[in-house]
Amino acid sequence: METKRLGNSDMNITRIGLGTWAIGGTWRWGWGEQDDSNSIATIREAIDHGINWIDTAAVYGLGHSEEIVGKALREMKDKPYVFTKGTKIWDSAGNVSESMKAESLRKEVEASLVRLGVEVIDLYQIHWPIPDEQIEEGWETLAKLKDEGKIRYIGVSNFSVSQLRRAEKIAPVTSLQPPYNLIRQDVAKEILPYCEQQNIGVIVYSPMASGLLSGKMSRERIAAMDPTDWRKTNPDFTEPNITRNLTLQKLLAEIATQYDATAGEVAIAWTLINPAVTGAIVGMRKPGQIDGVIRAGELKLSDADIQRMESFLNSR
Repeated sequence: METKRLGNSDMNITRIGLGTWAIGGTWRWGWGEQDDSNSIATIREAIDHGINWIDTAAVYGLGHSEEIVGKALREMKDKPYVFTKGTKIWDSAGNVSESMKAESLRKEVEASLVRLGVEVIDLYQIHWPIPDEQIEEGWETLAKLKDEGKIRYIGVSNFSVSQLRRAEKIAPVTSLQPPYNLIRQDVAKEILPYCEQQNIGVIVYSPMASGLLSGKMSRERIAAMDPTDWRKTNPDFTEPNITRNLTLQKLLAEIATQYDATAGEVAIAWTLINPAVTGAIVGMRKPGQIDGVIRAGELKLSDADIQRMESFLNSR
């Protein structure tokens, strides 16, 4: 599978990586009930198909996603790169808050090392820049943890250009993780060009818009979603946006037939066209789902098809 160097690191990562938000199971921002055996089988399947990195976060399932990733890793001889995120913490009642204070971050990193069952985390990221006034303390702490050998590289998620600049004054930023897809292109104007200029790797999340552009979404499926699935009330999954989004999905499915691909693979491949993008995080939670996304890393869309997608978006 094609790879690309992640920012200033020595890691050459596959163009798509495995996202593990959904395997965290039920919690405030979960995707509904999840079978852990399915999760482990999905992780194993993704690695067997050549994917060489997994992205997770401590808060996914309030620690559960990291625990499941750790269980899967223990069964593997050739282990993938493991990326995780911190700064979103929770109490015994499951209430989530944010902290980038040094003591809090150190505890988080130590807890993630235990749950993942690794001696060093390949990439540790600040999940959200909240509270903003703690960015410097948080980034300085991660830089120290890197020097101590607990983390190989440090990155950020959901940062603006001004916030990236603040972090860079303290220590180099290896990567940024922003949302980026055909529906949500905000970062393309300023943030992605800045990252390319500064050699900051970019691993985008939600390349299929949380399943909306997978080719498998429908009004019936949305209506039948688990009540605890956060997408049930998301504006992209309700009117007036859902009609437009499902029409876009239909267009992607039409384009996909020319490549013997899926609508989801076309959506993911589109995000990889941007030269700033190193890779895309693709969420999977059941065995077999890899068959609808794995070719995205090699798919080369024609200029004509790219123009069809852009014309659709510009006309709405």
